[in-house]
Amino acid sequence: MRSFRDLPHSSSDRSSDGSSGRFSGLSPRPRRWPTALALALALPLAGCAAESGGPDSAPAASSPSRASGDTASAAPDVRAQLRVDGHTRQYLLHRPTTAADGPRPLVIAFHGRGADAAEMRKKSRLEKAAGERGMLVAYPEGLDDGWGAGTRATEQRPDPDLDVRFTEALVKHLVGTERADPEQVYVAGFSNGGSMALRVAAQLPDLLAGAASVSGQLPAGDAAVEPTGPVPVMVVYGADDPVRPLKGWPSPPPNPEEPILPSLSARDSAEAFAAEGDAGGPVTEHKKGYDRTVWSLKNAPEAGGGATVQLLVVDDAGHTWPGSTIAPPKGFGPTSKALNATDTIIDFFTGTGTGPGTGTGSSAGAGAGR
Repeated sequence: MRSFRDLPHSSSDRSSDGSSGRFSGLSPRPRRWPTALALALALPLAGCAAESGGPDSAPAASSPSRASGDTASAAPDVRAQLRVDGHTRQYLLHRPTTAADGPRPLVIAFHGRGADAAEMRKKSRLEKAAGERGMLVAYPEGLDDGWGAGTRATEQRPDPDLDVRFTEALVKHLVGTERADPEQVYVAGFSNGGSMALRVAAQLPDLLAGAASVSGQLPAGDAAVEPTGPVPVMVVYGADDPVRPLKGWPSPPPNPEEPILPSLSARDSAEAFAAEGDAGGPVTEHKKGYDRTVWSLKNAPEAGGGATVQLLVVDDAGHTWPGSTIAPPKGFGPTSKALNATDTIIDFFTGTGTGPGTGTGSSAGAGAGR
């Protein structure tokens, strides 16, 4: 199989309006789009994207595919780019090979710090499980091989909201060019990318139908991220993570390359989203190789379909992606085979598991899909 680095490049080079704002919590009714995003989607897709009047303005160039028509005939794997806030941002896009009768669900998958989109694709194989369900998968590239998952400005990331705006712009772009379904947008990530997925879920709950994090926690302290509306979330964490411990890292050691952000524990991260969704008390089940704790959300658009927040703590697992066939770096700990994180996450997104309070082996059950 070819590497994504060998795939054809395609430039979309649209500019973002650079605004994200703060959005109010959701009530149990259809999800609302953030105002800036909804207005931008109302513009003619063939024209220029909405601009803030800054130097980032640029006319739209060719896209990976056109907004109308079936994308199944287009190349299934491409590297494309999008210009946002003065930066040309790249992403890998996987299109399902099957024809679609309508808009497709979209998964955006964030890689870990020091890695890249191709490594995330190889580690997770999300495009295989998602593609079988007719879902688009985008693997964006972080600036300087990482993500601004916290709200603290640093020397390396002076604008801590840059990646949040990029994610919003990428969703808007893929809704317009790839017929992504705006009602079925999901984010997932590993490590620093997992924390980024949680940040997007916390700050832009109206944008998402669900989020999942593997080995990533909510930033804390002076970089704290707090949920602002209900959204289904899954946190998958290794019980023996030697890199960022399960119990969190309130005072991480200094790092000469880029500051390490403090974080909540995996459980506190999940509980923050559960509280925002007015969830009931947690129910914990002990499965072979992992424990799963489930909070049933009351105040969420998907609540009628069994929306949940879930925490899966995996035994004998380190700072790794459970079920991956790719050997982790030295010092990251073991990779569990008791759980397939990829299938579990996609089942959670699509609601094709065995139910909100159940699950077997590699499936955690329904949680986010409509």
